[in-house]
Amino acid sequence: MSKARQLADLGNVYDDGALSNRNMIINGAMEVAQRGTSVTSVTTADYRTCDRFLFGPTSGTYTVTQESSASTADGFTNSLKIETTATGSGTNATVQQRIEGHNLQHLGYGTSSAKQTTVSFYVKSNKTGTYTLELYSADSTRQISKNYTIDASGTWERKTITFPGDTGNGFDNDAGLSLYLFWWVAAPSSFTSGTQNTSAWASATNANRVSSSIVDISDTVGNYWEITGVQLEVGDTATPFEHRSYGDELARCQRYYAKGETRGAIAMYSNYGFLAPTKFATTMRASPTVTVTSVEFRPTADASETPVSISAQNSLVDGFGVIGRASSSYTDQNGYGTYSYTADAEI
Repeated sequence: MSKARQLADLGNVYDDGALSNRNMIINGAMEVAQRGTSVTSVTTADYRTCDRFLFGPTSGTYTVTQESSASTADGFTNSLKIETTATGSGTNATVQQRIEGHNLQHLGYGTSSAKQTTVSFYVKSNKTGTYTLELYSADSTRQISKNYTIDASGTWERKTITFPGDTGNGFDNDAGLSLYLFWWVAAPSSFTSGTQNTSAWASATNANRVSSSIVDISDTVGNYWEITGVQLEVGDTATPFEHRSYGDELARCQRYYAKGETRGAIAMYSNYGFLAPTKFATTMRASPTVTVTSVEFRPTADASETPVSISAQNSLVDGFGVIGRASSSYTDQNGYGTYSYTADAEI
C-alpha cells in the first residue's frame, strides 16, 4: 500500500470521527496467548490459545495454535491457526470474537444514523474457495453475513469487508455480550440451504446465515485456516492496522481472562485457616470464576506446607481472597502464602 493511499485512508477515518482507538477488536495481532501457544485434541467450543478468539467446532478434532511466524507483508509476527487432525461430518465450525455492549455505543445502531463498519484481516489456508464472515447481534438476534475468497493455497491475503449499520435495533449499553464476529470455516446444510442474507441486517434465520458454497476445512486431515491482523472500525474504509503495545493489548485481554501468581501475607487462626487477598491488574468485565492452584503457605517459624483444602472467596471485579486449611495445628500467628490463579470473566 502506497503512503499516499495510507494518508487518504486515514483522512477518511478522521471524517468518521476517530484516528486512535479505532480498532474494536482486542488482540487482533494475536500477540497475547495467556492460556498457552498450542492445544491439541480440540472437539468443543472454548477459548484456546490467542486471547479473545474462541474456536467452536461441533464435530471433527483440531489443533489450535498461536503461530510465531505469520510473515505477512505488514509486520505481523503472530497468528491463530486451526488445523484438522480428525475429520468431521456436517460440521459447524467458527472462529469468533465476542464484543461487549459498552464498546459498541458509538456505532449508533438502532438509530437512523447507524454507522457502517469495515472488517479487515489477513488470512491463509491450504483450501481455496469461498468463506463467510458474519456479524450477529446477541441483543436482537439479527445478523448479516458476507463472503470472501481465498484465491491461492498457502498464501497470506488481506481481505476487507464493509457492513451496513443496523438502523432497526441497537446494542445494550452494558458489559454483556452484544456482538459476535463469526469467521465460518465449515457449516452444515442447516446454515447454508436458504438465501444468504448479505444486503441488510435482518432477524436471524439459520438457513440464511452462510454461503452455500462455503469451504469445509473439517473434511480432510491436514486442512488448516490461519488469521492475523484483524481490525473492525467505523466507516467504509479499511485503514492500516492499528498496532498497540503488548502491555496495552494484555490489559484489554485481562478484562476477560487473567492469570498470575501471588505471594502475600496470611493470618493463621485457631481453626487453621488463612486469608490471602489478590488484586487484579485490570478491573474485570464481571466477577470472575477463580481457580487457585499450586498453593503453599508458611506460618512464621514453621516449614512450608500445602493446605488440605483451598478455595477462592469473595470474587469481585477487582480481586479475590483465598481461604485454606492446614494439615497441622498452629497457634495463632502470621506468615505468608503463595499460589497461582486464573480468573475467567469471558463472554
